Amino acid sequence: MFRLNRLTDYAVVALAQMALRPDRLVNATRLAEDTGMSQPTAAKVLNLLAKGGLLASQRGAAGGYTLARPARDISVAEIIQTMDGPIALTACVEGATDTCGVESLCPMRGNWERVNTAIRTALDGVTLADMALPFEMPARRDARAAERASA
Repeated sequence: MFRLNRLTDYAVVALAQMALRPDRLVNATRLAEDTGMSQPTAAKVLNLLAKGGLLASQRGAAGGYTLARPARDISVAEIIQTMDGPIALTACVEGATDTCGVESLCPMRGNWERVNTAIRTALDGVTLADMALPFEMPARRDARAAERASA
């Protein structure tokens, strides 16, 4: 199963929360209150996101973190790569940090690269701004669009 680790999930939650009020400085205590994550976890997530260049920090008593760029310019792929490293489903795809002993003989190598590229492309196509919007099931969204068109 392809699954994000918990800190990456928290990073998306934290960034989406920050995208709702991009002009507000956020510290670990505020983020913990806003999201329900523990304060130490919030501090760790903020630190990692700042080191990865997704957040800008301001020091001082009234300091905190803000988005380094507009939410529409931050992709989900970027968030995942900041928290987890390269997006690599198997050891034989570009960017993988693992090694495979039979890589040179494996007939699946090129096919896994196609799958990995498709997933990376899909994740690049979803922005933080998209993630900050309330989710609406596609059928309901389509029904609302049809109602507006007929009105």
